[in-house]
Amino acid sequence: MRLDHQNIVQLVGYCYETHHKPMLHNGETIYAEETNRVLCFEYMPNGSLRNHISEECDGLDWQTRYEIIKGICEGLKYLHEGFKEPIYHMDLKPDNILLDENMMPKLADFGLSKLYDGEQSMITQILTGTIGYLPPEYLFEHIVSKKLDIFSLGVVVTKIITGPRGPTRRGEMTQQEFTNQQQYY
Repeated sequence: MRLDHQNIVQLVGYCYETHHKPMLHNGETIYAEETNRVLCFEYMPNGSLRNHISEECDGLDWQTRYEIIKGICEGLKYLHEGFKEPIYHMDLKPDNILLDENMMPKLADFGLSKLYDGEQSMITQILTGTIGYLPPEYLFEHIVSKKLDIFSLGVVVTKIITGPRGPTRRGEMTQQEFTNQQQYY
């Protein structure tokens, strides 16, 4: 399966290499096979979204925030609806959203992603992902569905909207000021 969408980071190449390495086992030299795997993805000069919504950054203008949110949504829609079986990212967070030279977001790090049959929910035994970006039904009942990614998206969007200082900055505004600021886009 090939992921081909403007908001998904593209795989450029890979390396799969094996060689035999001498090792000592019970006083005898044996040769163990060692495997190295490397994936090479397109270069993203603006790094991760996290770099642009952290304290080290002055923040993003509202148009850029809007375009980033829109791109993340389009990439997630492609994963959920672009194939016979949906793909769930399972670890959507600012660290896993990379920005190209035009600040276009691309979803990355599919190490925890799952391909599921149909629209139904699944129950898993092993919890994966990043606390703070996972919904309660996953944390407590181990239920996996596209709602997991949607919950994570909501957390990411909130972080993008509130900017580098997060909720404390928003807390300095009245509810009406905050709402008015968001309604522009």
